[in-house]
Amino acid sequence: MRASRLVSILLLLQTRGRMTAAELAGELETSLRTIYRDLDELAAAGVPVYADRGPTGGYRLVDGYRTRLTGLNADEAEALFLSGLEGAAAQLGLETVLAAAQLKVLAALPPELRSRAGRIRERFHLVAPGWFSKAEDLPFLATAAEAVWESRRLAMTYRRADADTNRVVEPLGLVLKAGIWYMVARRDGSIRTYRISRMMAARVTEERFERPEGFDLGAHWDQSTTEFERGVEQLDVTVLVDADWLRDLEYAMMAGPYSRDAFDHAPPPDETGRIRLTVRFSSIGNAHDDLVRLGSHVEVLAPPELRERLGRTAHALAALYADVPVRP
Repeated sequence: MRASRLVSILLLLQTRGRMTAAELAGELETSLRTIYRDLDELAAAGVPVYADRGPTGGYRLVDGYRTRLTGLNADEAEALFLSGLEGAAAQLGLETVLAAAQLKVLAALPPELRSRAGRIRERFHLVAPGWFSKAEDLPFLATAAEAVWESRRLAMTYRRADADTNRVVEPLGLVLKAGIWYMVARRDGSIRTYRISRMMAARVTEERFERPEGFDLGAHWDQSTTEFERGVEQLDVTVLVDADWLRDLEYAMMAGPYSRDAFDHAPPPDETGRIRLTVRFSSIGNAHDDLVRLGSHVEVLAPPELRERLGRTAHALAALYADVPVRP
């Protein structure tokens, strides 16, 4: 712990220049007495740290003294600070590790690269979860991460739609997708995906396992996602949409590749100002829920069962609000 603190003091002074003992103590969450002792140890070890006296004084390093990371260009330095999702690191229990790593990178950069890396954090903020989505309760995410790091089997109680089940799996990796954490793990010889929030209990066992040779987490995730999407029911829907509402329809349905192509190559409006195109939904239920929000700006032509379902909803709404006066 002391060695880590000494390095942190060195990097803080190198990154920020002059700092008071009180500022160092606050940054490292320790006492002033400890900071003074650490500064003495750094000086005794040959680190050129000295104190400026006076009301604007503090501790600093001799000009020109620095540690360095070699071979890091401007784009690489910026990418290091753009790639750090602090929220995800915190959920994994790695928030302090991420902060320390970024501090070390900043300290090792020459001034011109340090300023560019600093501007990244001022101008870009990455948020994984979507709008209106509540953060999931993830009490066992750090446990799963430990099992992944240590290549140890994980004993867990997992909640399924019908009942909770107990199982032992071999965790191969963690994936954060649209704000939701998943664990990719091997069980009974096959690789499966588990949603972390459905873990009701979990503990890392003493049993180690060998990872599959050549296993690529990113490639596996892409392949399994493609296979899942192929297995989802596909429903082609032909609509007439008001030209001014074409993009509203695209946003409402979060269009996939097939539908995005239809929107990108949509024909010009007809004489009534509407555009006819065919888009794809996963099911009649999803199509109904997405399209009903657009009201009369979108008319479904096919399939007939979706048109009938929307018609029933429209009649029910009309009956519900029949006594409401309509104002021009």
